[in-house]
Amino acid sequence: MIQGRNRQTIEIKQPTGPVRAEAEGGAENRSAKPDPRRRVRRIGALALAAAALLLVAAGCGAGKSGGATPGSASPTSASPGGAKADGPKLPSVLRYGFIGANKLNLPRGAEGWGLYKGIIQEALAPYGVTKVELTAFPNGPDQSEALISGRLDFGSLGDTPAILARSSGAKTRLISQNQIDMLSYLIAKKNGPTSIQDLKGKTIAVQKGSYMHRYLVGLLNKEGVTGYKLVHMLSADGEAALARGDVDAMTNSGVNALKLIGEGYPLLDDTTKHPELYGTSVTVATEAFLAQYPDFPKLWNEARLKVLEELKKHPDEYYAFLAEVLNTTPDIAKQVYPIESIEEQPFRDKGLKLLDDTKQFLIEEKIATKNFELKDWQLTY
Repeated sequence: MIQGRNRQTIEIKQPTGPVRAEAEGGAENRSAKPDPRRRVRRIGALALAAAALLLVAAGCGAGKSGGATPGSASPTSASPGGAKADGPKLPSVLRYGFIGANKLNLPRGAEGWGLYKGIIQEALAPYGVTKVELTAFPNGPDQSEALISGRLDFGSLGDTPAILARSSGAKTRLISQNQIDMLSYLIAKKNGPTSIQDLKGKTIAVQKGSYMHRYLVGLLNKEGVTGYKLVHMLSADGEAALARGDVDAMTNSGVNALKLIGEGYPLLDDTTKHPELYGTSVTVATEAFLAQYPDFPKLWNEARLKVLEELKKHPDEYYAFLAEVLNTTPDIAKQVYPIESIEEQPFRDKGLKLLDDTKQFLIEEKIATKNFELKDWQLTY
């Protein structure tokens, strides 16, 4: 069963004149910092969610970028739906999935910031896009299921679940790598294991099918540890089990990992010691969607690059946004996901090497069912 926890629709208002640069400065142009909830109300987002969850819709037209939108059309040259009459066409509604439910229901990174500030919406409006539907998932396998079933057009997730889905026959194409140095942490329970070797015969919680799963198995194989038992748990469940002592160790990432370490849980290892086991974040789209809209990858990544250029001009504002997404402080947000970790280009040789190594590992460990050529999955444009 797909566990998409949060969903919202961001509507895109067609520009009626030149984009104003006044909002670009954020706090620089106003004495008081804008209230994010006020920005949320201004975009008029609609939140759709499971009955037990309260969502805060996000995205704002007030923080649009200062320059002209790439490929933008004047009102006289655009069709009634907003798309340029003689240019590339995109659907009126884009369905995008990402990992990690949060109160803003937005992804982190350039994608989240671009949707929050309205830069992505503005860049895609000239091609006919009027809405972006966002759905958050607790893990990659659930998101892959939504892609396979046709509930999503594209999504961003960890490399391991994306590879596993492709290996099992999912008709997806790789359109970018968003980050190529995703950290995993191996954390033990208090008064428990003190080294990797101590994990022989022990129970370890891990989010199976994630990049943390690949890191853990690769690490234990490398260290010659055997006889361990892996139990599939999402991070929140793993943390509770670790606190109770039901598991001897767990993998974790980001703010949650730093919180556990700060509370005195022993850190046994992390991927900074094994850079060959770094995870990467990828964006994939369905083949059916790309067959209808072949220009989408290029237009999406052009919009994303524009976002990154704007983001670098306002790092403090970005880290404040990221802190809301991660439910932490701007300082910790900066420590966990620095701007420097956001990839500027769709692909780099270093990232593709990590991706191919991950694929080969999953094949060798018989975690992935069928091998495939990375070049046949990667979409070049």
